Amino acid sequence: MRRNRRGRKRARKSKLAVPFMIFAILLLSAACGYITYNYNYIKYWNGLMYPGVTIGGVNVSEKTRDEAKEILKHNFSEQIIKKNININVEGKVYTLNYSKISPKYNIDDVINTAFNYGKSSNIFVQYIMLKMSKDKNFDLKFYYDEKPVKELINNIQSEVNKDPVNASLEIGKGNLNVISEVNGKKLEKDKLEKETFSKMNGSIVQDVNVTALVKQIPAKIKGESLKSIDALIGTYSTNYAASSSERANNIALATNSINGKILMPGEVFSFNDTVGERTEERGYEPAPVIIGNKLESGLGGGICQVSTTLYNAVNRSGMTSIEREHHTMPVHYVPQGMDATVDYGNIDYKFKNIYQYPVYIQAYISSRNIIFNLYSNSSMKN
Repeated sequence: MRRNRRGRKRARKSKLAVPFMIFAILLLSAACGYITYNYNYIKYWNGLMYPGVTIGGVNVSEKTRDEAKEILKHNFSEQIIKKNININVEGKVYTLNYSKISPKYNIDDVINTAFNYGKSSNIFVQYIMLKMSKDKNFDLKFYYDEKPVKELINNIQSEVNKDPVNASLEIGKGNLNVISEVNGKKLEKDKLEKETFSKMNGSIVQDVNVTALVKQIPAKIKGESLKSIDALIGTYSTNYAASSSERANNIALATNSINGKILMPGEVFSFNDTVGERTEERGYEPAPVIIGNKLESGLGGGICQVSTTLYNAVNRSGMTSIEREHHTMPVHYVPQGMDATVDYGNIDYKFKNIYQYPVYIQAYISSRNIIFNLYSNSSMKN
């Protein structure tokens, strides 16, 4: 009896084991099939961008590297060269097309990064990423050549910048006519560069539009202030008929450099600053000059006669000479002790306008005579 019972138990266990084994086999088969399916599904995406991947906001999911590159080239590289930089300067617009700045994006680098996104994870993570995809954007970096932009701004600067022109006097037929001043202009170049570059990016939506700032530069001498000049207050002339052509040339150059000079109230006139350095490049020639107690040849020889003529005109106008040296030898063109020598960088002749009105200096050559006329208000006449 006991043996029969044991036999029946073994028979029941055998019957139960068969369905369990079948179930286990089916489950294993299903698992293998599921894994194989998922493996093949994941393998399908190995050569493609994952779902939800965008580059620069452009959808490239389920695209190969080459397909993504063509899409990005079309959406960015081919579009950016249609863009312009427009700089408005007082109503005039200067335009530079983006094609001139060699624009480019790091498309290849970003494609590689986007393509490899998620692919280094294990199979289960990859499956979840594919089935439960979330949007993932990769930004493009934009590069360009700054040089054409700077060249454009430099060209704008050269066109816009104008030095102010002081008011001046025109003397004709005994009349003093005031020529009004002209204010200058200066492009605020640094601000323009900074604003332009700050707006330049890889966006293809709209042009770069910038309005340049231009600063007005007022003239130092206004026409209104010259209307008070109405009379000759001092004049003097000297003759250089016996001078060589070289000496005559130097005298003419220096005299012309002073003609038209206007001295405002309290301003100091410097001969060397006004005439400038005497060099070959500026047209000066060697001629006799007094050095110590003898005559020697020197560049710009003869211009001491110009400074001397001016000095005597200043004396007659009642203004004050504040820096003056005479020669070590007498000169033939003025009484002894009434000369004013100059030597660029060493000896200068200076005088100060002590009047409350501007002083206009007329200097010219006539029949080998140096003539200086000083004009100011008639109340300053001696």
